[in-house]
Amino acid sequence: MSYNKVALIGIGNIMFHDEGLGAYLVKYIEENYHLPENLSVIEGGTLGFTLMTYYQEYDKIIIVGTGSKEGKIGMIHSESTEEVLAQGAIRQTANEVEITMMLEICSFHEDMGEVQLITMIPEDIIDVCNGLTPSVLEHMPKLVNATLEELERSGIVLQKKDADEVSFETIVDAYANPTAPRIF
Repeated sequence: MSYNKVALIGIGNIMFHDEGLGAYLVKYIEENYHLPENLSVIEGGTLGFTLMTYYQEYDKIIIVGTGSKEGKIGMIHSESTEEVLAQGAIRQTANEVEITMMLEICSFHEDMGEVQLITMIPEDIIDVCNGLTPSVLEHMPKLVNATLEELERSGIVLQKKDADEVSFETIVDAYANPTAPRIF
């Protein structure tokens, strides 16, 4: 299916280890792929309820962040709005609570776009630390592929830039050391 306006939103707090994986993922895609005009890449970080406007302004919204489902570290889940709402009160992280509440509120609005939530099971979202744990870092290419596949299902095929790849390590380092020369 093809959409006129697609938003790719990475959520999570980069101050809490793997919690920021969504923010790092959207920066990786922004740095390494050509973006078509109908795709907006948004680092949602901890914007919370201010992201609600995207639910109403875009036809398709892909949200990427951490999840607390059962499974091994690095396991990826992809769920529609209906699947998220059907889980009821089973939410463990602040992001899950906010996303679900936003979906519940926006579901009453006629102009809500189609939302797909892609999550990865993290190792650590408790410790205060900029960066990803080695185990989650190892699984980030799988999360990139899952995101690219969802974009393709939405009618967007991203082409990689010819320039050298900007690695997750470089992106994480730039976020952790904001005074260092930025590559982007």
